[in-house]
Amino acid sequence: MVVGFFMPGIPGMPGMPAAQAAQTLPSNLRTAGVEMHRAFEPVREVLQSSSAVIGKGRRARDEVIYGTVVSPDGFILTKASELEEVGELTVVIDRESYESVRLVAEDPAWDLALLKVEAEGLIPVVLSEDGAVSQGTWVVANGSTSTRRRRVQVGVISANERPVFPKGGAVLGVRLDENDDGLVVSEVTEKGGAERAGVQVGDRLLEFAGQAIKELEELVESLEKRQVGEVAEVLVERDGERIALQVELSGRTDLFGEETTRNDAMSGEFSSRRSGFPMVMQHDIMGNYKTMGGPLLDLDGTCLGMNIARASRCETYAIPASELRGLIPRLIEEARE
Repeated sequence: MVVGFFMPGIPGMPGMPAAQAAQTLPSNLRTAGVEMHRAFEPVREVLQSSSAVIGKGRRARDEVIYGTVVSPDGFILTKASELEEVGELTVVIDRESYESVRLVAEDPAWDLALLKVEAEGLIPVVLSEDGAVSQGTWVVANGSTSTRRRRVQVGVISANERPVFPKGGAVLGVRLDENDDGLVVSEVTEKGGAERAGVQVGDRLLEFAGQAIKELEELVESLEKRQVGEVAEVLVERDGERIALQVELSGRTDLFGEETTRNDAMSGEFSSRRSGFPMVMQHDIMGNYKTMGGPLLDLDGTCLGMNIARASRCETYAIPASELRGLIPRLIEEARE
């Protein structure tokens, strides 16, 4: 019975052909460590100067998420939902810490927050002027890092740009009882758009987005046509008075969570909000919810987008640079008003 075979090789390396031995790399090159990082050092320097580490409390020791520098005077773009209930923040850009951090603007439709630190001379990312990025394009983002040194992770664009619709759809953020008087609010969900707009228990719903609503089915059909973050006028009756309220629609899973699947269980720490984005590019860089918010760069250090959600074990979403070109100046303008 044959249990093995032997191929003549070079002295001291039995069983290995000379040609195969000649192709073997030195041990210092067979690594994803120092040599790998050295190859991406120019791009790492862009991450160092134009991305931010955002942490809890003083000195940012408890890392929350990353950010993207979008202006020389201290505006930082990041993922909004990860900042909820965090409290005091510290932002580290390059090796400089900023402990006076203000949340100055938000865009719920994109899950974006704009932070402001008191700084001058920062180096903002350079947004790509190209169109859609083709599949297979190499991309670089923040990997494991520290408050002093950014590190790189590398991957490729893995899917065409597309919208990612909210799982469960858009909701008002209320529970309604249907009775002889119509639809009456019996519960207002905490942190939902209805609560922020001032809807109260006992309000009778009369109209939604200009449409008279008499049955729950009519409201559901109208909500199916709406996007998370969209603002709709809601007309209610309260103590005999008609009141028009502007309600920002929430995502169902943002308010109530979503069922964890077997794939989720294998995905690690994915983002709490990972759907309901008007447009994303998808790449395969490994990460978790804390590695979102930073820039997604090409091999020249140009910003192709901003990482916005770790969706699963093989999917990470970024807002494309083409969308950021409109979002950034609008948010900065809102913050300066």
